[in-house]
Amino acid sequence: MLHIINKSPLTSGTLDSCLNTATGGDILLIEDAVYAATRGNAAEAKLKAATGKFKVHVLMPDLEARGMGDRLIDGVTPVDYGDFVDLASSNKTCQSWL
Repeated sequence: MLHIINKSPLTSGTLDSCLNTATGGDILLIEDAVYAATRGNAAEAKLKAATGKFKVHVLMPDLEARGMGDRLIDGVTPVDYGDFVDLASSNKTCQSWL
């Protein structure tokens, strides 16, 4: 399953809900959720720990649009829009966490 998160971990509990509920699969961070994939933020430790259970991806154009392209943490795979499509098509189901 592809878990898509678009809310910032600083203003929403969607990342925590996903990590506490989902049993595995791919996580794709888009829009403001990309802040979770940056060094020095409050969600960094949780996201690093999740890489053992999930394959974590971040939409690089969204990260770069926020000026954070050089702060990507280890263990998170940057993807472009084509990769986003590939992730969606390679997973049987997609869950958007709101």
